[in-house]
Order: sequence, then structure tokens, then C-alpha cells
Amino acid sequence: MDKVVLKEQAKIDDYKGIISDGLFNELIVLSEKLKKAKVCHINATSYGGGVAEILRKEIPLAKSLGLNFDWKAVSAEPDFFDVTKKIHNGLQGADIKITADEWELYGACNHNLSKVLNVHDYDIILIHDPQPAEIINCIGKNGAKWIWRCHIDTSEPNQEIANYFLKFLNHYDASIFTMREYILRGMHGDIFIIPPAIDALGDKNKPMSRAEAEDIVKKFGINTERPLITQVSRFDPWKDPVGVVDAYKIAKRKNPNLQLAMVGSMADDDPEGMQIFKDLKRYAGDDKDIFLLSNHDGLNDLEVNAFQKYSDIVLQKSTKEGFGLTVSEALWKETPVIGGNVGGIPTQIEDGKTGFLVNNVEECAEKITYLVNHHGIAHEMGKRGKETVRQKFLLPRLLRDELKVIERLLDA
Repeated sequence: MDKVVLKEQAKIDDYKGIISDGLFNELIVLSEKLKKAKVCHINATSYGGGVAEILRKEIPLAKSLGLNFDWKAVSAEPDFFDVTKKIHNGLQGADIKITADEWELYGACNHNLSKVLNVHDYDIILIHDPQPAEIINCIGKNGAKWIWRCHIDTSEPNQEIANYFLKFLNHYDASIFTMREYILRGMHGDIFIIPPAIDALGDKNKPMSRAEAEDIVKKFGINTERPLITQVSRFDPWKDPVGVVDAYKIAKRKNPNLQLAMVGSMADDDPEGMQIFKDLKRYAGDDKDIFLLSNHDGLNDLEVNAFQKYSDIVLQKSTKEGFGLTVSEALWKETPVIGGNVGGIPTQIEDGKTGFLVNNVEECAEKITYLVNHHGIAHEMGKRGKETVRQKFLLPRLLRDELKVIERLLDA
């Protein structure tokens, strides 16, 4: 397990004028009360995916408030992440069998992780998702308060896999889910509902002019005289990349100038990503208007910002989605979003007001065509979407909510 050292210098004062005075003052009061508490976040990877992205911004923001927050990421062999990817998919409902040998590997790796975690250094241990969740079973609480934070859609889990986790998840002092529907059957104790959030100040979401965005997307071959739709996500079956290509192809029949960009990162804990990327490239065929791009092509946060800003529409056509940070990212840039009507996406999109919720490829294609042909409506949707994100889905609100949980546990 490696401590993640961050160069980011996020400051809460920079959020003045972006968040409400009430939220700002609440954070000041809570941080003053909790400044002596030592908190350790533990997750699967320091790069790639929504959890790492949140922590990369949240930890510096907490430190700017004088809070004592550490972040540690799992270090393990690739076969561990092969197993945890299967577990992840199973908890989201995939019909997957975890063998006895795979469970043994999972438990052994968690046991090894527990050996290098000095629990006595912390008052709060906050474990993210299933990868390091069994550490508590290996080491015990040792005087700390333990929180399990589930970021995935566990509304209809593979029950056999869920039952394995319930054996030790109920040892935690509290658990946090994104939506009430995700609470695993059989969970008890303190359960909190806290949706994730985005950082408005970093390279991915900071203000960018349309001209600057245009210059960046041009470098990747985008024709800025023609409409562009974009999906930003991991290359993952749950993000339905094939369905995105199919919807684009249907919509292109009515809008022959349409272009599609599919932008994603290859996360350290996702062994499937590269294979899905290769399969998707074959599926897209020789269509010169489909651009499959990743961090390996030089796409980092600033470039993602540009694609979300410049696109006429952003898609998040997931079939399962714990939350989908990319929805709020796009709405923050006043770009309308067409999202799958699943998981945490409807929490962010008000159907017909800030974007559209769709249930299949045909509906997605229909809404793409509508928004490409109705620029005024698309613009108004984007403006309303930004205000929704400002009120509900910015990082200081997430930090406030988590500090309230920590305060409650330490006061208990």
C-alpha cells in the first residue's frame, strides 16, 4: 500500500463566489472542530476512474482547511485486480462465479495490505469500494472508526458475491452509498447517502473559452466546422461503448456531418480496458468520423475539459452507473447530456430540462438528432444544468457531508 503524494494546491478560499456562503461557513466550523482528527482514505488506485479523481482533489481541499487527511492506494499484482474487476462486475449484477482460489487470493492480498496499515496512526479509516474492503476483517478496528464507501451500483447485485462481503461489511462503524437503492440487503448499522461531486477549479473543469477548446480538439483531428458528440468514460462494458457507436451511426443517417469522440483513461485497476478499446476500434471499422482517444494519446484533464466544452452533446449511455461524474462535468460546462436512465445518472439529469434520459440505442439516436438540430434548446438545457451542479454536485458539498459523518462517529 502506497501513500499518495499530491502536488495539487486546492484552496477552499478559491470556492468563494462559486458555492453558497452557508456551505462555506459550515465547512469552516466543521474543520475547526475536526482539525485534530487523523483520517486515512484507502482505495484501489491513485490514477484512473472516478474514485481516484475525487480523492486527488478532495484531499488537498481538506488540507487547505487544516484537516489531517492521508490517502493510500493499493499496491498488488495484476491477478488481484483481475479478481477485483470480476467482484466489481458481480456486485453490479453480472452473472459471474468467483472461484475458491480467487476468493483466497482476494483475502490474502487484503491480509498483506493490513500488515502495512498502521491503524493506530488514525482516528478514521475510510475504505473505498470492494478492493480493500476486507482489510477490517484481517486487522480489526484497533481503536479507529471504520467507514466503507461504496461508489458502484449495487441495486441488483450477484447475491452470492454480496453475501461474501456482508460477512465483514457489517463490522464497519458506518457505510456510505451514493443512492438509497444501492444499500445491500442485510446491511445494518449507520448508513449514509452521499452522492459524489466534481472539482470546479482543476484543469478538467476550470473555465475555458470556446476558442481555446476549439484549438485543443483540432489537434486530435476534429473538424470544428461539423457537429461533435462525445462520451468520456472508462472503456468498460457497463458504459455501453458499442451502444454509443450504434446510436451515432443511426443519428448520422440524418446528420451526415456528425462526428463521435470516445475519450477515456486506462485505469491502473482495470485490466479489461485495453481489450475493450481494441474491440471497439474493430467495431467502429473504417469510419473516419469516429475518434477513439485515451490518455495514451496525450489526453489529460485539460483535453477532456476541451472535449466536454466544445461538444454539441455529451453522452453517458451507461447500462449500470454508480453515479457518472462525467455527467456533472459536462453540465458544469453548459453542455447538454444524454444519459442512460440508470443508476446515479437520473440524479443529475432532469429529463427534458438539463438533458435527456434514454433507455436504448434508438432513443439515444433520436435525442442526438433533436439536440443537433435545436441549438437554442440545447443551449438552455446546458445553462440549467450548470446551476444544478453548482447547487448539488461540487466538491465542497461532498467534503461537508463526509465531515458530518466523521463528526458523528467521533462524537458517538
